[in-house]
Parts: sequence; structure tokens; C-alpha cells
Amino acid sequence: MTSTAIPLPHLTGFTERAGNWYAEEVALADLAKEFGTPLYVYSKKALTEAYHAYDRACVDSKGKRRARIHYAMKANSNLAVIDCFRQLGAGFDLVSGGELARALAIGADPQSLVFAGVGKSAPEIAQALKTGVKCINVESIAELHKINRVAKEQNCRAPISLRVNPDVDAQTHPYISTGLKGNKFGIAYHEVLKTYREAALLSQIDIVGIDCHIGSQITTTAPYLDALDKVLDLVEHLKREGIVIHHLDLGGGLGISYSDETPPDITEFTNTLLNHVAERGFAHLDIVLEPGRSLVGNAGVLLTTVEYLKPGAEKNFCIVDAAMTELMRPALYEAYHSIVPIQTKAVKSATYDIVGPVCESGDWLGRDRTLAVEEGDLLAILSAGAYGFVMASNYNTRPKPAEIMVDGKDVYVIRARENVANLFASETVLPK
Repeated sequence: MTSTAIPLPHLTGFTERAGNWYAEEVALADLAKEFGTPLYVYSKKALTEAYHAYDRACVDSKGKRRARIHYAMKANSNLAVIDCFRQLGAGFDLVSGGELARALAIGADPQSLVFAGVGKSAPEIAQALKTGVKCINVESIAELHKINRVAKEQNCRAPISLRVNPDVDAQTHPYISTGLKGNKFGIAYHEVLKTYREAALLSQIDIVGIDCHIGSQITTTAPYLDALDKVLDLVEHLKREGIVIHHLDLGGGLGISYSDETPPDITEFTNTLLNHVAERGFAHLDIVLEPGRSLVGNAGVLLTTVEYLKPGAEKNFCIVDAAMTELMRPALYEAYHSIVPIQTKAVKSATYDIVGPVCESGDWLGRDRTLAVEEGDLLAILSAGAYGFVMASNYNTRPKPAEIMVDGKDVYVIRARENVANLFASETVLPK
């Protein structure tokens, strides 16, 4: 059991039955026994249902598609995860040449790819142009000119949109807020029209869209509507100047429930945005939505084994085999994840800080949690499907964990566990 003060998040693919936790139809204890810990486990059912929750709002009552989903793969870029979304009909939001390579590796249509990111290199821009992506989102005037130069070298045209920084407070953690004027992302609102005019004069640039993304783990609709109105005002102004916008990229960032958060229902949220676009007279635009966390966050858990229970003068510590190297969010953001024993035991409960073996005081996964556990027990860290494995590191020469996908009763290893030899296979010592 966990502290009764904070409720567990709503989960689709993971359930507790008679004191045992399951991923769909497979006991988590069986997965830990077969594949070891730390271990990431994902539910295909949860991924699919989250996608359909968005897609229901993207098609109107007459069957006409009014928006397309481009999964923000930085949230979880495992090939099996992104291929699941490809098969469901998603495109992809990319922020690096590596993510572009992953999308192509699973057979994604280049025209379903939007290349974003604040610091694209010339080789990455060339890679995107050669691939034939749908659009490159431009985040500065300097980048706009670099794209034009690279396109000229390749003797091609570059489809671009400008990422607008609307100076809207998304009311989220400062590290994942991207739409304020103090953030590094996007082009300042008062500079956008001037930048579009400049883009229209460049020899290799095709203006195709406009983009806005204000942050992540946003749990209210109001900031989206504020940003949307600012962007639509720009589209109207650009039209008057003869600059035609073909697609509107609304970004992503909708939050999930980690504990007591109450984000809007995905379908209602999406309907609200799309209806607002239509009410403003822009339903003719190709609308792009780029959810990430809300598709994968509650579709994954991290399993870990209790190594030691260590009483202390001020704190009791539950030392586990997972660490900040497997799940960085608590150390980086002081983020909360619910943590549960995956098998109920009749042992005395106590309050613990749940910590890993990494040699850092910042290596913690949960603080002041009431748990009834013994050494050797298994814990599940919930809501770990987004920004979990993708942020993992090899600090302290720790191999990265395996990743598992569960589909009903079927279990698939979608990434093998690293071993220590993998970590220094590309290193060499100096000559004798």
C-alpha cells in the first residue's frame, strides 16, 4: 500500500487484482522473475486507447478528418512504441536527427514527419530535406537562414513553419515550460510577422505552416486557448499580407494524472481546441496535434527490487535496484510517481524514502512513502512510460534496463538489457 493521502493515477493497462498487480493479463511478478529488475513494462492496450481518445475528436460526425496526430516521440522513442502509433495512423514530431532515423527505421511516411528542435545542425537539416519531411519548424531567424543555405546547397526547397513563442504561462514546472518570453524556444511574438516577411523573400523557402507549443504536463485548457487565439490572429494578419498558411501545428503538452492532478479528458480537450479553430473560421487548415506524455505516460511502469531497508535517525530508507539512472524525473524535477508493492504482504508498514544505489544524495525515486515491504520485495513505479527510459543514463557504469511490451497475454522484449561490456565496448586505453 502507499500513503493514503495521495490517490493512485488512473491506469488503463495496469490493474491490481486480489493483492497482485498485472500488466493486462500478465502478472508483474512473473515479468520481474523472468526478465529481472530494473525493468520497464508497457501496455499496448493503454497506448492504443490513449491514441483513440485523441482520434475520436479528430474526425467529425460526417467522417471527415479535421486534425492529425503526430506523436511527440521524445516522450518514448522505443521502436515498438512508435511503430504501434504508426500502425494506428500517427505521424511524428521529431527533435533530432536520431529521432528522424528512428521514424524512418519503422517505415514512417516522410510526409508524416515534422522536424522541430531549437538547435538543429546543418547535417540534421540536410538529412530532413533529403528525407522529404512534411515541415521543418523554425525557432530563430538565424536558423531560417541556415535552412535556406542548406536547401540551396542541396538544390531543393525547404518547407517551413515558424514556431511562435506566444508568451503564455502554461502553469507547469519551469523546466518544461516553453511558451514564455524567457524560454529558449520559438520566435518572440512581436518578431513573428517580420520573420515571416523575411522568410517569404528567401530563395529556397516555402512557407507552409505556423507552430506553437507552450510546455508539457499542462492540466488546464485555458493556456492552450490563449495561445491559440494569439496564433490565429497572426494567421489572419499574414493572409492580409498575402502570406498563406496551410497548416496549423498546435503542439502537445497535455498532462496526465501522476497522483491527484485532474487534466481534462483527452477527447473533450481535443474537441475544445478544434471547435475553437472552426469558430474562428480556420477549419480549412490542416491541423496538427503533437501529444507525447498523454499517449504514453500512464502506459508504462518501472519494476524494481527492494535491496535493503535501512532505518535512520531522521529517515528510513528503502534502497532499491532502480535509480536516477533509470528514472531521472524525481531527481530532475522533484516529480512525484506513485510507488506500489506488486504483491500485498502481511508485514508491518513504515514510512520510507525510496532511493537507489547511485552515489548521489539526489538519487531518490519517492519521499515519505508508507510501504509494507521486506527485502527482496518488488515495487512498481507507476506512470513511467513518458520521459523514463529515454532519459536513462549509464552514470556509475550502470547498464540500462530491458523494456517489455505486453499485449494481452503476450509478452515481447522490445529492448534487451544492456550488460557492462556494452558500456565500454567503444572505448580504448592509451598505447603502452
